[in-house]
Amino acid sequence: MKVSKLILPMVFGLLFSGLAIAQTAEYTLDGKIFGMPEAEVFTEDYDGPPVVGEYVTMLPNLKPLDYEGNKHHEVRIDIVVQEIEVAEGVRYQAWTFGGTVPGPVLHVKEGDRITFYMKNRSDEEVTITEPSKGGSPFMKQVAENPYQKNKPSIMPMPHSMDFHAGTVAKDDKWRTIGPGETIKFDWVANYPGSYIYHCGTPSVLMHTSMGQHGMVVVTPKDGYNTGYEVDREYVIVQSEYYLTKGPGELYTYDFDAAFSNNPSHVVFNGHQTILHDQPLKANAGERVRFHVSNNGPSGTSSFHVIGGIFDRVWLEGHPFNEMRGMQTVLLGASNSATIDMIIPEEGKYVLVDHEFVDAEKGATGTLKAGPRKN
Repeated sequence: MKVSKLILPMVFGLLFSGLAIAQTAEYTLDGKIFGMPEAEVFTEDYDGPPVVGEYVTMLPNLKPLDYEGNKHHEVRIDIVVQEIEVAEGVRYQAWTFGGTVPGPVLHVKEGDRITFYMKNRSDEEVTITEPSKGGSPFMKQVAENPYQKNKPSIMPMPHSMDFHAGTVAKDDKWRTIGPGETIKFDWVANYPGSYIYHCGTPSVLMHTSMGQHGMVVVTPKDGYNTGYEVDREYVIVQSEYYLTKGPGELYTYDFDAAFSNNPSHVVFNGHQTILHDQPLKANAGERVRFHVSNNGPSGTSSFHVIGGIFDRVWLEGHPFNEMRGMQTVLLGASNSATIDMIIPEEGKYVLVDHEFVDAEKGATGTLKAGPRKN
């Protein structure tokens, strides 16, 4: 990676750090809560699990919400650098939230409050593939299934967090922090749906392409008005890599390809073959719910399942945005949908971006259906 091209985003990141505005006192409008306390930036000696939270999981898993009413969550997702595999023979030094690309899935309910901690640990080696105490379901799942073959690495850089599910002032909560710094802030999940999160430090294109993105699922407080329960839920994130062969064994970020929107790989859940190597599972006659997000950073997605029709689709995952009987769901960069599908019969169903140039670069997967259970 060319050092001169790395310096500019670092300088912009540092220029944007430390900026804040006067805080608005907390208030409620239309049943939604606004006006969070000012973010805190500090240093700490924390060297524990990089991901902490009871409802934080690894793709494609979504932990069910097993509580009544609303909950105050404390969540940590630290920034760590990892060498990862994204396709057979293709490894690069990724900038990550929590150690994987995409980062962890956070599941909350509409109206929940989240106190969020994030330490920029890009200047230290952090191992994520060993069991840890006090972590999250994510940490256990990564230790059991490290499909990106993670290795700890170091590349000190300024970073930030932008939760699309949050309604806050970006120059406060989404501010950039340097290596060794921690940020803490609150936000309330005021709107139901499925939302991307990503690094907002310039160049956002580079930071997101390097791996800093993930997904939050905000379940509607009254659920989806369907009259049925789904049998299984999965989270699927489509994203792009812009990589070129480096001087050694690792691949590096391709600036020119990123600016011309010509990805080397377009994938589901961070790896070109993961949803074939480890297919999603269901049985004939079951209702499966997919929470699908196109995290880009730049391309569109025409999400389709070969052999199926989407029974119900909620654009952006909001219960008011319901459509029925769709063959394909068009998602721009940062768009999402919650999709219910009836599995018609035993067999294999191929998940695909129907923009076939993306499919041939890797945006495919498999759902394997067993026989119907009476």
